[in-house]
Amino acid sequence: MAFFVVEGNIGAGKSTFLKKMGALLKTHVVFESLEAWQNVGGENLFDAYYKDGKRWNYTFQTYAFMTRIMSLEEHMRKSNKPFILAERSVFADYCFAENAYELGMMTNLEWALYNDWFGWFVENRVEKPAGFIYLRAEPEICFGRLTKRNRIEEKLVSLDYLQLLHKKHESWLIHKRDVFSFVQEVPVLVLDCDQDFESDEQLQQCHAERVAEFVSSYTGLPTSETLVASQTRL
Repeated sequence: MAFFVVEGNIGAGKSTFLKKMGALLKTHVVFESLEAWQNVGGENLFDAYYKDGKRWNYTFQTYAFMTRIMSLEEHMRKSNKPFILAERSVFADYCFAENAYELGMMTNLEWALYNDWFGWFVENRVEKPAGFIYLRAEPEICFGRLTKRNRIEEKLVSLDYLQLLHKKHESWLIHKRDVFSFVQEVPVLVLDCDQDFESDEQLQQCHAERVAEFVSSYTGLPTSETLVASQTRL
């Protein structure tokens, strides 16, 4: 089954986007394993990661990678929809890990270990997505949304941090610099998400139709008219 990955900075609107696309398109949606990260043997690893990144970054990146792969494989087994939309990929995880290393939140040894097992898994275990859907939003916009949603684990996320992550995503998905060879040829649909689409039904519909056309172009699935649920037409 073909799957596409929704990528973007923290606060770009990925979860909201996936909820809307799940209602507008005939797709199976896979969200990040946030609940799993918040309860690992009764401990909140997500919270620990943001409170003390230098101590927990390597641990969190390892667990995020594992849970992402496990979740996607489980959903792919049980889905009966034409395609899957997943929230972030292991390649986004790599952007976060590399950023952490550059900020001194991973040691040289941890970074070497991460690269060793990441490279092996990507070559031998990770399935290539049919496409990336990049929700492109300015860091200042993301920061405002982050502040508004007030998730307790993210209270320490700064604008500077979001700007660094933005550069990583731009380098990978827009400029194709430092691209992972495994996904270098994977197509990218870029959606401008500076404008808030959560309550804008017309903009939601526009995004849905662009996604449907993108999916059709790279899978041979039915046309966008077939993929967009008929009851949602404006």
